[in-house]
Amino acid sequence: MLRKIISFLLCIITLTPTIMAQQKIVQTAGHQQLGDFAPEFAHLNDDILFGEVWSRNDLLSLRDRSLVTVTALVAQGITDSSLTFHLQEAKKNGITRTEIAEILTHVAFYAGWPKAWAAFRQAKEVWAEDIKGDDARAEFARSMIFPIGEPNTAYAKYFIGNSYLAQISTEQIPFANVTFEPGCRNNWHIHKAENGGGQMLVGVAGRGWYQEEGKPAVEILPGTVINIPANVKHWHGAAKDSWFAHLAFGVPGEKTENIWLEPVTDEEYDKLK
Repeated sequence: MLRKIISFLLCIITLTPTIMAQQKIVQTAGHQQLGDFAPEFAHLNDDILFGEVWSRNDLLSLRDRSLVTVTALVAQGITDSSLTFHLQEAKKNGITRTEIAEILTHVAFYAGWPKAWAAFRQAKEVWAEDIKGDDARAEFARSMIFPIGEPNTAYAKYFIGNSYLAQISTEQIPFANVTFEPGCRNNWHIHKAENGGGQMLVGVAGRGWYQEEGKPAVEILPGTVINIPANVKHWHGAAKDSWFAHLAFGVPGEKTENIWLEPVTDEEYDKLK
């Protein structure tokens, strides 16, 4: 059974887009709860397990480490506060409500049905505050005239969270409607061009953000127009508490190229209200 679980984890890690953390993990629970009683255990927990192993993000992303940890705990039948903590961390590290449901369903066949049932009860509580997946998406779709389209799989590796793409026009000036689930944003990127070029965004529904490097973030609401010059580093995406959609127009230019860069860190994003 252990070999099957490891095989499953390796497949998920290979296929899942990574979210690379930009800072060392800081954990203090061990010192706070056991520092006087078991200082060495507290040191191993906070400074080694989290401070070193969890912080080796050049080898595995935080998202992948959360997936491995949750699966290992469920496989052992551990459904106490430690599983709750790691489910919460998995959510912070980008695993969505839909994905955790699929992960636990898959694990059930290898680790045992009762274990998965117990884990599902905790997962439902952790993701309870989220807007419910498909129902929320359908409700959001009814709030705008343009279609949400299909999952944006071609560019998924450049996004944190799930996005959807609907090509509205391919003639004259091609443009698309891009929809972001709450908390979803794309990586920093640059629309490179030798002459002309750049991009224009028009808010369609919900609430989102646009930010250029070195400047404050700008809120995007329905009707907001954002003009992005060529060769400017920037990102855009949804607010934490709102679905968001914008039209994206590529401005014609010479020798244009889209350069994808690093993800927007949680520290940067969490500053936005």
